[in-house]
Amino acid sequence: MPVNYSPLINDCMIHFLRISLLFCLVATATAQNKPLSNRIANYTIDVVLDADKKTLFGKETLIWKNTSNDRISELQFHLYLNAFKDKNSTFMKESGGQLRGDMMDPSKSMNLGSITIESMQIRNGETLTKKIKFIQTDDLNEKDKTVISVPLSKPLSPNESITLDINFKAKLPQIFARTGFADNYFLVGQWFPKIGVYEPAGMRYATKGQWNCHQFHANTEFYADFGTYKVSMTVPKEYQLAATGIFQSESPHTNGTKTITYLAEDVHDFAWTTSPRFVISERQWKHVKIKAVMQPEHSGSTERYFQSAITALTYFEKNLGKYPHTVLSLIDPPVNGAGSGGMEYPTFITCGTAWGLPKGFRFPELVTVHEFGHQYFQGMLATNEFEESFLDEGFNQYYEGRIMDENYAPGSQIDFIGFTINDMETSRISYITMKNPKITEVFRNAWEYPKGTYSIMTYTKTATLLKTLENMIGRSTMDEVMQTYFIRWRFKHPCVRDFIDVVNEIVPKRTGNRFGTDMNWYFDQVLYKAPVLDYALKSINNIEKDSKVSGQFTVERLGDMILPTEISVQFADGKQELIPWNGEEKSKLYKFDKAISSVKVDPQNKLLLDLNFNNNSKAVDPSMLVFRKYTMKIMFWIQNMMQWMAGIA
Repeated sequence: MPVNYSPLINDCMIHFLRISLLFCLVATATAQNKPLSNRIANYTIDVVLDADKKTLFGKETLIWKNTSNDRISELQFHLYLNAFKDKNSTFMKESGGQLRGDMMDPSKSMNLGSITIESMQIRNGETLTKKIKFIQTDDLNEKDKTVISVPLSKPLSPNESITLDINFKAKLPQIFARTGFADNYFLVGQWFPKIGVYEPAGMRYATKGQWNCHQFHANTEFYADFGTYKVSMTVPKEYQLAATGIFQSESPHTNGTKTITYLAEDVHDFAWTTSPRFVISERQWKHVKIKAVMQPEHSGSTERYFQSAITALTYFEKNLGKYPHTVLSLIDPPVNGAGSGGMEYPTFITCGTAWGLPKGFRFPELVTVHEFGHQYFQGMLATNEFEESFLDEGFNQYYEGRIMDENYAPGSQIDFIGFTINDMETSRISYITMKNPKITEVFRNAWEYPKGTYSIMTYTKTATLLKTLENMIGRSTMDEVMQTYFIRWRFKHPCVRDFIDVVNEIVPKRTGNRFGTDMNWYFDQVLYKAPVLDYALKSINNIEKDSKVSGQFTVERLGDMILPTEISVQFADGKQELIPWNGEEKSKLYKFDKAISSVKVDPQNKLLLDLNFNNNSKAVDPSMLVFRKYTMKIMFWIQNMMQWMAGIA
């Protein structure tokens, strides 16, 4: 009797499939748990908030790894809260106690903030507390206490890690420059001793290994290495809390407090907020749990926050890459805490609204879209905001314009009783209406911009030069450039040279060298120098001779910037011709054997850096063209108002 092997074969196949499925699940879990970054700086912090005294008591354990080939004999740390210690800090001297519409009076102690390291010790080793010294890495202000150096008796070898136990005490300022308290609302940012970035030779612009740990300036933000943060925050039991990362646990205590723990991975900063007044709701979008942490009087804006966050998530996922985190918190500040609004931290952004704000004023949408964009440029690319602030703010401003104009038109910023303002045009107007657009180049340290130019250079001129580049090379090429740059450099601290390299790699290939073998000529003008662009139609004439009519016109380059463009010529017979012009001549005469009706340089207004579109065109009959000569002044006024209201970072 033959043996029936079918049951045995079926059992083997089932067993094989089970093993295969288990293998796939394990492989998937392993892939999901693979670090996204190099995790150089890893923190475990236990902090207690005294809500009455507005103070923090913290115990911090830092595990930091030397990933360079250097032997490191000192560590450097940021103590950002000391920027608000007194009127003598570099931050206060530069800002005059005013920032983003907020004012701080340093003569009132309740306004001030500070941080003190009470002890610092190497785990099972040397006590470093008495070796700490304040240093001033950028200026000669010996009274600035925002950076410390900590010498090590035993240098740290390559690939060696050091574990430090740090006890610190911090006093929060009344809300100012993105951090502090307003009554019983707390936004706790830049609040703990944070190690600087050690840049080995070859990283960014470093020719030798060096610490990059700048002082806190009025016009600078932050730069730090990626790592993991496990933070346990003890607050009054009636307070609610939201923070960077993922909620882990909540433990009540008998003394009227509770401890809430969050874990964040592959981030370079940690912020949190707490208040007894929050109204919290959640919304799921794909893999992301979005949490709206609202003031009760602003509950009418909750859905606007959710929808604008989803709009931004969708757009960035499609055009740059997947948002890697599973959480996003939207924090709504109270009116008296507005100085903490419009700010970004990993997985955690602060928004802004007002009670009864009409839907046509898209302030909540604009701030939410802008701050979420930082999750990519500041959160994942993590460029150095001290030295190249435009790589975060300007690139993000460019995407803000794209998202707002494509999703909220007409009138992506304002659409009210027939009056509309779009986002990208306000960026352009901010730049072209500045008093002296030649005063500074974009590429410079953020604290070294001439007074009043930081926001224009960092935000709006950069957005305008990127949109001009897009108009020149085409949207599909620009998208390939931006996506390649993002995917190649996320979690790696790129510099602008890395971005330009991507442009030079892709644009000539996609455009058939129409702009040359590289685009260095463009960035030399728009980033590293400060020429201005202004093309103009000087004259247009029709000349009748011997019963024949000929037409001619003269174009001029009034500025020093040279960008290729086109000239549209409309003839009297109804025909039209498009003429390429390299823009190199200061003046050029064109002649035709028939009459001309009108001429326009850059007919599609691609070159948004052009200071004056009104002089780009002329007609034989001036009534053919309508010039809105006052529009730009009106738009500029409204742009300033919007920026003042938003205080966007």
